[in-house]
Amino acid sequence: MSATLFPSAGRRAAFLPFLSGAALSSAALASAPTTDPVSFDDRINAVVTPVSSFLSGVVFASLPVGGVPVPLIVVWLLVAAIVCTVAFRFVNLTGFWHAIQIVRGRFDTPTADTPGTITHFQALSTAVSGTVGLGNIAGVAVAISLGGPGATFWMILAGLLGMSTKFVECTLGVKYRQIQPDGRVDGGPMFYLRDGLAELGRARLGRVMASVFAVCMVFASLGGGNMFQSNQAFQQLVNATGGATSPLAGNGWMAGLVLAALVGAVILGGIRSIANVTGKLVPLMAVLYVGSVTVILILNASAIPGALAAIVQGAFSPQGVAGGVIGVMIQGIRRATFSNEAGIGTASIAHSPVKTQRPVTEGFVGLLEPFIDTVVICTMTALAIVVTGSYTVSGLDGVGITDTAFRTVAPWFSWLLTLAVLMFAYSTMISYAYYGTRAVRYLFGPNELVTNVFKGVFLLFIVIGASMDLGAVIDFSDAMLFTMSIPNIIGLYLLIPVVKRELANYRADLQAGRVRPATPGQ
Repeated sequence: MSATLFPSAGRRAAFLPFLSGAALSSAALASAPTTDPVSFDDRINAVVTPVSSFLSGVVFASLPVGGVPVPLIVVWLLVAAIVCTVAFRFVNLTGFWHAIQIVRGRFDTPTADTPGTITHFQALSTAVSGTVGLGNIAGVAVAISLGGPGATFWMILAGLLGMSTKFVECTLGVKYRQIQPDGRVDGGPMFYLRDGLAELGRARLGRVMASVFAVCMVFASLGGGNMFQSNQAFQQLVNATGGATSPLAGNGWMAGLVLAALVGAVILGGIRSIANVTGKLVPLMAVLYVGSVTVILILNASAIPGALAAIVQGAFSPQGVAGGVIGVMIQGIRRATFSNEAGIGTASIAHSPVKTQRPVTEGFVGLLEPFIDTVVICTMTALAIVVTGSYTVSGLDGVGITDTAFRTVAPWFSWLLTLAVLMFAYSTMISYAYYGTRAVRYLFGPNELVTNVFKGVFLLFIVIGASMDLGAVIDFSDAMLFTMSIPNIIGLYLLIPVVKRELANYRADLQAGRVRPATPGQ
């Protein structure tokens, strides 16, 4: 059950789908001792695990490369990031400073007539709250436990390349958004797939891909943006309150109910309510978590050079834990994508309500996400895990590895991680509730009954996620998230010329002085 840490031997079996996409066997549950009473959490696992295992096996179909199964979907995402980086001449690097200036309000200052409902900073905060989550804490630990320190190198590289993908996604999200009569904004891959491809004379293909994406988005919001978050938030509560002897052990559904109530209190208010909460919560949780990790790194400063060497050497080591260079690479790229979601398309939903007349400005803002999420926060987590050696401790999984690293400072330091985990999980869940709601609105129209039913289901899945085993949760979460990349990336390839025109026009306006920095007080 979710409250019990995987044993050392079982941990690798539980995470086997990371390498091969193979389904988790339900035999482990069947062979478990029958003398113990079957808890409510166990019953949930017995029903959901076979489904999540099947989905993972289909989505992560692999081909052997160098003796290592390589999931085709991971290659699909990596190639897209490389194509976007080359097509836009490394905009991930050349546009970095301009992106910071836009977020600070130095360019593209909105007026009362500017369409949209939230600022660039609020859009970035909402999107970051959806990406900076437990993938940065538990996901990094999973990658290192399976791929060794070298997986960190490939996470960073995937994050840097993913900045270009986000640039394209967020530009298109604003370009093809729809402003409703009541001022509400609908946007995201559903709309740029449908309307963007219609402009290219591929209306039927666009409608089909938009609908496929929306369906996957509904289920992804229930998986990676919900179940994984509640699962690891509960696991950290158990870790902080005594581990296997914790009074919470085996009662994940109770913690899930509390989380569901807190999430429900916010998501009923719509994007403005969500933006207001995330605008305050994201900076707070980032300062808390980054500050805590910084303390760990300062106390282990002498080990940092060795950790960096292990990360670089491990990235190219033929004896990598996960099966050599290819295996380590796959671990890093897969976890980076789960964390920053470049190529998945979700971020463009959060960015589409921004107040701007120029879609490409939000493309610049969007490229900051993978940098914040993967290059900064994931790397700091990885360094803390490597310098403390917590990933070598047997019997740990996910957030438990990161918790062990925090406890090297002092036992009470675990509570700082617990608070950060709860905030990360909470912010991610409310953002994904919004994403899922937008997808439901696309599929069924502005039907408040259907929207409210989805919100109720979303809250129910918080309870289910807190009650399940981590391996089954990751299977379901990854399968739903990565499936969305198939229609999304096809659309990105076809619409790259549109984004190129937007970027060329914007840069021409910059050079001609038609876009100027805002004056103080403006």
